[in-house]
Amino acid sequence: MTYVSVLFYGVGGIVLAGVALLVVFQEKLVYVPVLPGLTKSYPITPSRLNLIYEDVWLRSSDGVRLHSWFIKMLPDCQGPTILFFQENAGNIAHRLEMVRIMIQKLNCNVFMLSYRGYGESDGYPSQHGIIKDAQAALDHLSQRTDIDTSRIVVFGRSLGGAVGAVLTKNNPQKVSALILENTFTSILDMAGVLLPFLKWFIGGSGTKSLKLLNFVVRSPWNTIDAIGEVKQPILFLSGLKDEMVPPFHMKMLYAKAAARNSQCNFVEFPSGMHMDTWLTGGDVYWRTVLQFLAKHAPEQKKQR
Repeated sequence: MTYVSVLFYGVGGIVLAGVALLVVFQEKLVYVPVLPGLTKSYPITPSRLNLIYEDVWLRSSDGVRLHSWFIKMLPDCQGPTILFFQENAGNIAHRLEMVRIMIQKLNCNVFMLSYRGYGESDGYPSQHGIIKDAQAALDHLSQRTDIDTSRIVVFGRSLGGAVGAVLTKNNPQKVSALILENTFTSILDMAGVLLPFLKWFIGGSGTKSLKLLNFVVRSPWNTIDAIGEVKQPILFLSGLKDEMVPPFHMKMLYAKAAARNSQCNFVEFPSGMHMDTWLTGGDVYWRTVLQFLAKHAPEQKKQR
């Protein structure tokens, strides 16, 4: 065998091994319900932070039992209600400190859903399954009589933004507005970020990838396609020091949405990283969100 042949077979073997690993373990790369060194259970509940809440159990349309928390600003549930979708790692308990501050700053209720396979929810995570989970959560909120159902706003961070974009697109009559924070254009585009050699074989519509292996990706989460079909107002919150999702992904999402939707607002936070933009953004962050809610999910004037 010549040196070139050895090199060819060697590179080919590495690529095939990488593809095999992607096919077998891709769900474990995309969905991380249990953080290293921790258990699947919740380390705390809202009561630890003196939050008023109720446990809500749902059934997705395919029969999976789901757990969630409905956290109330006040016992009578005044204010807008935010349907919050978390990132891919850990569970909803790991977001409680942020949600506590969210309720204080925004005077809102927050509904936190555990995706299937996360927290106390049954099943195993997948794109098709989580889309069903999100719909079950929204349907539940839309049927409640103790909230103003005209003021339901979807808020998604990272993977949660992909979930939220699809849900908002599919429910123009139920969702008032959408907030995206540090969200990717697609998992196809993120494959090359996480595993650089894959960028030549897997990629979204806006890349120069050959896309030869796109078919093996079971959870593509094409946020950039969904966001272009969202008709409701959208707020984009982008941390410019995001170490996980390159910030240009958020700019691409905004450009795609704004081309068809005049109610889009893009705000950058220079010190924001993937998980802490809400913290490093300080008062500017919360004021930005509060103004967005006041404009697009306002309190309805009571008829006399």
